[in-house]
Amino acid sequence: MKKLFSLSMVLLLAAAAAISQDVRYNFDKNTDFSRFKTYKWVELKDAKKVDNLVDSQVKGAIEAELATKGLTKVDDDSANLFVGYQTAIGQEKEFTSYNSGWGYGPGWNYGGWYGGGMGGMSTTYGQTSTIYVGQLAVDMYDPANKDLIWRGVASKTLDEKAKPEKRQKNLTKAMKKLFKNYPPAKK
Repeated sequence: MKKLFSLSMVLLLAAAAAISQDVRYNFDKNTDFSRFKTYKWVELKDAKKVDNLVDSQVKGAIEAELATKGLTKVDDDSANLFVGYQTAIGQEKEFTSYNSGWGYGPGWNYGGWYGGGMGGMSTTYGQTSTIYVGQLAVDMYDPANKDLIWRGVASKTLDEKAKPEKRQKNLTKAMKKLFKNYPPAKK
């Protein structure tokens, strides 16, 4: 149970947390997005399930943005847009090094500060750490033929120590940024 709770918290962090934030999107250029007025939540096949708390928070942030775009949520099959999401967590390695700075560079070896031939010693320390990067992908489908017509992905470095209020704030900010260019402009 503790492992499940930890995973749930990490997934929430995946949708929200710490330092840098990256969003990107893609869409079907042949789709007329102005015809979509209602949407329905759908579960994506093979998407990892999150707990009810995380699900509610993610859907709430997405729903708030869809409402600002003029879309209304419905619970039946009359929806003219299907919306689903999925989360993922990736790992990156970070190497941090520090040089003590005590020593001599080129030119100091012969006739430098301490005279000819005296060498110095410098120590470099290193540390490797794992950085977790969370992703939240939002997919939109045309229910008529179930084709993917829009996908947005928000990525964020995770801060495991972030308080729930900060995570929610980051989630809201990420969704605002993700839906900034929705619906796509016609050319």
